[in-house]
Amino acid sequence: MKHTLKVTLIILLLFFVAQVIGLYVTSHFMVEEVLPLNIERPQVQENTSFIMIFVFIIIATAIALLLMRLELFKVWKFWFLLSVFFTLTISWSAFMWEWLAIALAVIFAYMKVFKPHPLIHNFTELFIYGALAAIFVPIMNLWTIALLLVLISVYDYIAVRKTKHMIKLAKSQSKAKVFAGLLIPYKKNVAMLGGGDIGFPLLFAGVVMKTFSLGLLDPRTYIVPLFAALGLLYLFVKGDKKKFYPAMPYVTVGCFVGLGVVWLLMLI
Repeated sequence: MKHTLKVTLIILLLFFVAQVIGLYVTSHFMVEEVLPLNIERPQVQENTSFIMIFVFIIIATAIALLLMRLELFKVWKFWFLLSVFFTLTISWSAFMWEWLAIALAVIFAYMKVFKPHPLIHNFTELFIYGALAAIFVPIMNLWTIALLLVLISVYDYIAVRKTKHMIKLAKSQSKAKVFAGLLIPYKKNVAMLGGGDIGFPLLFAGVVMKTFSLGLLDPRTYIVPLFAALGLLYLFVKGDKKKFYPAMPYVTVGCFVGLGVVWLLMLI
């Protein structure tokens, strides 16, 4: 088993809570449509949106690797600070007045980057990915998000098992004390789950919710997150300690199985 049972359950619980919060934020902004801070969604067609998102991910990863290689940690922290501020503002605006969300986002983004603590770090991580889903779910359909998950899974496998540059990036982020994803320290070890492993299944769950017109009170809305979590559970149970694994292939399988279950339930 990759981590202790307690740590495994904690990280799976945080993953699932992030999915639930993200679906709420996504649902809110599918109704409201207008995003805080006058942020606009990319003007792309649903059928080709996955290309833009995948290219953006490759470019962002390359920039992050360059910054880490050159040890430009201050630049990385500033970039990360802005990202956290904008995403928290969007997500928290679904729960409160926009001006209050902005004020809290400033405080928590600063604390997350310059006063790091596991509780603050993981608390903010629960809300960050809902903002990304609120931006991208409306411009995607089931076909494009499925293709994106497949592409990301292949890329994740190559980046972790072949080129290993994703491992270097994770270690560099830890060195800079700025990591995008969940972090659970325990017994001189750290359990990590990358931000993409949280964000991409949320995008998939959001598109499924939109496609089948599921409400937040409909249990079927949470089937995809549940099976995505089961995919992670399988990885954590089968994985060895102190080894890095590409999580997205397991998460993607879970998402697709969850979609199949939703489809079957829609037919009943």
